[in-house]
Amino acid sequence: MARGEKWKEELQQHWRVFMARPVVYLPAIIIVALILCLLSLVWILKDLPSPADLTNRPLAQTTKILDRNGKLLYDVFVSENRTVVPLSDIPKSMQQATIAVEDKNFYTNVGFDFFGGFLRAVKDMIVYHQLEGGSTITQQLIKNSLLTPEQTISRKIRELILAFWTDRIYSKDQILAMYLNRIPYGGTAYGVEEAAQIYFNKHAKDLDLAQAALLAGLPQAPTYYSPFGTDPSRAVDRQHEVLQRMADDGFITQSQLQAAESETLTFASPSAGIKAPHFVAYIQEQLVNKYGEATVEQGGLKVTTTLDLDLQEAVQATLSAAVAKQAALKVGNGAALVTNPSTGEILAMVGSKDYFATDGGKVNVTLANRSPGSSIKPLNYALGFLKGTTTPATPWIDGPFCFPPSGGKPYCPTDYDNKWHGVAQTRFALGNSFNVPAVKELAVNTVSDFIATASAMGITTFTDPSRYGYSLTLGGGEVKMVDMATAYSVFANAGRKADLVSILKVEDANGKVLEDNTAKLAALTKEQNIPWDGSRPWIPHGNWILPSEVTYLISHILLDDSARSETFGAGSILNVHGLPVSVKTGTTEDKRDNWTIGYTSGQNNRLVAVWVGNNDNSPMSPYLESGNTGAAPIWHDIMDYTLRALTVQWPAMPSGVVFTQVCSLSGLLPDHDCPQRGEYFIKAFAPTQKDDVWNQKKSITVFKDTHKQPGPNDHPDPSQLTQEDHIVISDLLQKDFCVDCPL
Repeated sequence: MARGEKWKEELQQHWRVFMARPVVYLPAIIIVALILCLLSLVWILKDLPSPADLTNRPLAQTTKILDRNGKLLYDVFVSENRTVVPLSDIPKSMQQATIAVEDKNFYTNVGFDFFGGFLRAVKDMIVYHQLEGGSTITQQLIKNSLLTPEQTISRKIRELILAFWTDRIYSKDQILAMYLNRIPYGGTAYGVEEAAQIYFNKHAKDLDLAQAALLAGLPQAPTYYSPFGTDPSRAVDRQHEVLQRMADDGFITQSQLQAAESETLTFASPSAGIKAPHFVAYIQEQLVNKYGEATVEQGGLKVTTTLDLDLQEAVQATLSAAVAKQAALKVGNGAALVTNPSTGEILAMVGSKDYFATDGGKVNVTLANRSPGSSIKPLNYALGFLKGTTTPATPWIDGPFCFPPSGGKPYCPTDYDNKWHGVAQTRFALGNSFNVPAVKELAVNTVSDFIATASAMGITTFTDPSRYGYSLTLGGGEVKMVDMATAYSVFANAGRKADLVSILKVEDANGKVLEDNTAKLAALTKEQNIPWDGSRPWIPHGNWILPSEVTYLISHILLDDSARSETFGAGSILNVHGLPVSVKTGTTEDKRDNWTIGYTSGQNNRLVAVWVGNNDNSPMSPYLESGNTGAAPIWHDIMDYTLRALTVQWPAMPSGVVFTQVCSLSGLLPDHDCPQRGEYFIKAFAPTQKDDVWNQKKSITVFKDTHKQPGPNDHPDPSQLTQEDHIVISDLLQKDFCVDCPL
């Protein structure tokens, strides 16, 4: 007989014996079954996590970015928005509601409920072919924290083993606390604290019975029962079910049940989302740079910022509405920044008209490089005051003037209004923003010295002086709004620079303070500058970039309504109810950028910067008028709102400044019955020479027919010219300008 046939015959014989007397093979069957069970158990327990991981493994927590008053701006998290709170901060009603609806035998079972839970789960598996149901609070904790969500017999067995093990390691209160801090309540809300914030805009500790019952009913089916879902009535029905179970289990009385059911629940807005988005992104980048991505996304930091959310929202609304109204002027976007210049705190940062707009709304223009136009001029004149080459009474000739070629054709600046204004002393040249005097001032100061001063004041974008020419004082170099706010803080703080600050305090998840700037900011306002009268060179010290005497002169000019009335008109929109607010506008020649920056002086001062333009750098309408349209009206409304609750102070006159009468034309001491006006001077630079211009005529060359002086671009035939006696004056670069000739 072949071997195969013999083996087949033996197998059939064994089968006949087994069928006749199966007990003979019982020991072997038991051994095989035990081996198979053991192998299955080994396979099931392979890589089984430890319940100790519930406390040993760091739990990812949400970083909260708050405004200065504790109002939530944004939650930073990877996938689970969670804030861990101790059980003592979770109301008893929330604990009892959870136990009543999820696991009424929680305090007596061994981690799983064999009769009330496990056997029901087996029935569900057999009858309904599903493994859900019958889970205790401990099992749900294990399932959500240590195991995968797969629905298999092996996973269920692992869950039961771990639940029993967990119940041996931890107390019931520890398990309940972990559950309430880890369970999902819908969307990105993990844990009861985030659920309370998202659904009711309050902390978990402040939940009442009705609110607690609603939240306790969510974990079973968060989407289905969500009050923000397709059928909010499901949430109420589920809440009533939870309350009834609490009453059945003796947690609440019937009267408490009825009172909770009749309470009208007020839910938070389901679309609250991010607030002050440009600022939040600015903060988040700083945090990541300092603490790392993982800490920010999972470390549960509590970040208190400098932002005032109420002010932020008012600024955003003002800017957005105003930009929309100016669409006919081809104004497509805007940005605004409000600071406390004495400390550098950012109170509001609006990077665009609408962060959520698809056409570049997420670009934060307060951080972008844009041309400042004439808003950079005060820095230039401050350098002239510091050097003593210029005073507020220095006369400048605002007329045709060309600077020598620098690698090309001569540079011949013109004014914003395409007119010449004759002789203008510095106060009026700066106040009215005349261009030719500003360019002459830069030529006297030198580009390299101006860049050094601007950089010291906070401008970070002016680097290599060889890249720039005299147009730099008219906006020929790009700047950031945040840098301009820092530079203008030197004026607002009487010479002291305050770098911008956006974070007040950072705490870790355990409440440990990682960073606290409050004391440092308070100390800034107590620093004192060194008096300076110009008789010796100024030496910067500490945060003091300029003498208070220089900044006083700039601030006084910029708040003087009469000093700017020729360009902007008396009582223009640059005035804020007659308050002493120093302000400067700036518009590029091609009207691609339009600015207004202003500030108050003294204690508790404020600075507001506004820009309008287009993200694609296209020009706005030629009919846009700096000081009347564009940024100015937006700036006015924001500054007005900002100052409503504040006492605005005049700049304090330093001891090194004197007030004296001068001739209105020459800026020299009165003589020859010249018209006079009062002016402020740094002591060492006050005029000592008497006027030699008024009614002192000189023979000059003019055109015969028009009696005008030949300009730098005129090439007249001698036969066209003649000599006449006229009043003439010179400035630092231009000689014998005819005062009484036609322009």
